[in-house]
Amino acid sequence: MSRAADHLPSRLPRLSPLAFALTIAAVAVILVSIGQVAPSVERLANGLPNMGNLLWRMSPPNVEAAFLLRVFWRIVETFQIAVAGAAIGIALSLPIAWAASRGISPFGWIGALLFKALISFLRTVPDLVWALLFVATVGLGAVAGTMTIVVDTIGFCGRFFAEAIEESDKEPQEALSTIGANRFSILLGAVLPDVMPTLINTSLFALEKAIRSSVVLGLVGAGGIGQELKVAFDLFQYRSASTIILVIFLIVLVMEWGTDRLRAKVQ
Repeated sequence: MSRAADHLPSRLPRLSPLAFALTIAAVAVILVSIGQVAPSVERLANGLPNMGNLLWRMSPPNVEAAFLLRVFWRIVETFQIAVAGAAIGIALSLPIAWAASRGISPFGWIGALLFKALISFLRTVPDLVWALLFVATVGLGAVAGTMTIVVDTIGFCGRFFAEAIEESDKEPQEALSTIGANRFSILLGAVLPDVMPTLINTSLFALEKAIRSSVVLGLVGAGGIGQELKVAFDLFQYRSASTIILVIFLIVLVMEWGTDRLRAKVQ
């Protein structure tokens, strides 16, 4: 019985002294952060009446025809920002991802490293920061929002496209390389056919992400329905704000349903 027990796997992995110290430090950081910035029970209790008052002031939603028409055109603008930005970003992501892929990049390993750094930089900077930069550069409106979605999409798709290209089947690539095919021919003839389902799935996720991002960008003046939402809150028009929030929820819900259906067909 004791010999059988000796062969049983341990329930918890044994930690080295360094791993144990790092675990304790991480737990301490989490506890300190919760204690300093997490809402207390008292503050939550005091905030509930204010939340109830706000919800009461936001109901019923504003359904005036003139306002709904204005919201409709803002939704159209938001959709255009998302679609145009995502389409341009996806188109630019593919060559950038190819340049960032180890072993396949036409610029060698140094070029691949530099392009990976570029993708990481684009992905690291938050959307709202890019939106503020473009608003300061090209002015308020949808153009700044579209440019923001383009950059955000490159950061998102560039990473996953590059990973898919690097993990593609190597045998077809080696076969083409043996008969003298260049890197571009290998990309078209071996890599893209192998990774196309992954590229399509990632592109659909990028479009879904662009819809959400384009809603928020209006808060800093980059066009779309978010700009209308900001105006409603600034003017204390809470009924109008609740209408916009409900419309945003429906748009995101429809986009998620549509992209899920498309991904199911691709897989």
